[in-house]
Amino acid sequence: MPLRALALNCSLKSDPDEESSTDALISVLSGAFEELEVAVTRTVRVASLDIKPGVTSDEGEGDEWPALREELLEHDILIFGGPIWMGQVSSVAKRVLERLDAFLGETDDQGRMLSYSMVAVAAIVGNEDGAHCSSAQLFQALNDVGFTIPAVAACYWVGEAMGSVDFKDLDTVPDKVTQTAAMVAGNAAHLAGLLERSPYPG
Repeated sequence: MPLRALALNCSLKSDPDEESSTDALISVLSGAFEELEVAVTRTVRVASLDIKPGVTSDEGEGDEWPALREELLEHDILIFGGPIWMGQVSSVAKRVLERLDAFLGETDDQGRMLSYSMVAVAAIVGNEDGAHCSSAQLFQALNDVGFTIPAVAACYWVGEAMGSVDFKDLDTVPDKVTQTAAMVAGNAAHLAGLLERSPYPG
């Protein structure tokens, strides 16, 4: 079976048709994955869904997390994308992390969380400092709930502080971003393939 990746866009923009710098960077990463024959099935605009607050896998009537959770678990790689706000990950990203907390108690008979076979990488954009802080927040939380983080797992672009140019406004993708995306995708695909063939023993 070919490897499959799902991208979560944790932009604050709820309309999937509204242009997003996070989408633009996810597209760069998706292209790098597709060159390695990893299928990026779709990008989910998380803010367009009614993801209830909480730390369980189902927070009741109207909660759209259960369906997204099931879709996520059908994939080998998670592309966790989002913007920097106030030097850290967005509130939408934090909501996703809080809902993933349920994985701590959802283990198989060998004590493995449902996410043990999955690899996670990050796509981070912003016009201020905070890319390293944001990736640190994401990777610590994702690792806590069972995801495996490969070497060089973050692809990011940060514009001028207090600037008005967003990643989506660039005429061309900077070479360094393209190079990093290729490395992120290559390392993630390699690691996901290893885990598929030889899962953690638990």
